Amino acid sequence: MNGNDPRGKDGTGEGSSPDDDLSARLKRLEMQIDRKRPAAAPDPSSRHDRGQPSSLGVAMRLSTEFVAGVLAGGLLGWGCDRLLGTKPWGLIVLLVLGFGAGIYNVMRVSGFFPVADTKKGPPGS
Repeated sequence: MNGNDPRGKDGTGEGSSPDDDLSARLKRLEMQIDRKRPAAAPDPSSRHDRGQPSSLGVAMRLSTEFVAGVLAGGLLGWGCDRLLGTKPWGLIVLLVLGFGAGIYNVMRVSGFFPVADTKKGPPGS
């Protein structure tokens, strides 16, 4: 410092250095920022909610539901053709039915259809 600082050692009696003043202002500013800052969003990589499956898990389940329906229809059709001797028709018909069942399963799992209330009795009772 060149001695021209009014807060320095010129006999004013303050005795505080510029560093102390800056430190106090910095602490006060940090406190104001912390009060106004919104709470941080939780880190998406640390999932604590056990009730919600991950998006990868949902995608794997949907694809498995579809593939299982098509494979089951194809295998049943192939087995019917071998047992009954109706070479391509059992496979074709049951493969198409398996495709439809796979689509239905994907729509059911994804929540496209409303969930039926099984706790209510028959209508009119």
